[in-house]
Amino acid sequence: MALVELGRSSDSGDRADAGRGLATFAEMGEAADPLLELVLDREDTFVTRATAEALLRRQDRAGLLIVASALAVASPNHGDWIHTAVRDAFAVYASDRDDALRLCEELTQDPDERVALGARELKESLTGIHCVLHAE
Repeated sequence: MALVELGRSSDSGDRADAGRGLATFAEMGEAADPLLELVLDREDTFVTRATAEALLRRQDRAGLLIVASALAVASPNHGDWIHTAVRDAFAVYASDRDDALRLCEELTQDPDERVALGARELKESLTGIHCVLHAE
């Protein structure tokens, strides 16, 4: 897959673009590891934020699962940028945040302890968001 190759580029802009593009394929097994590597990019947290936000904007289990997996092993610096992406992706609509909270609750029961741990952290981050728009 060309996006996986782009994700190995020495240019952080290319890697961020690869993360955004690969996020559309997050439900495909072969995209999971490259996406996790991009969320935990060793050279530039811009790649971390861009990839995490693209995964979160999917607003589905596949995207949240990869972000939760990354959170479980992220350095404090990477974790800060992932939490920034969480706020950016879910600060507007309370209904979107609440849907993500429900999915995170399911992921806290995942048999993979890394996913469950990260889902608990992601859930805590989502709980702290005060959204701009609420359903009436």
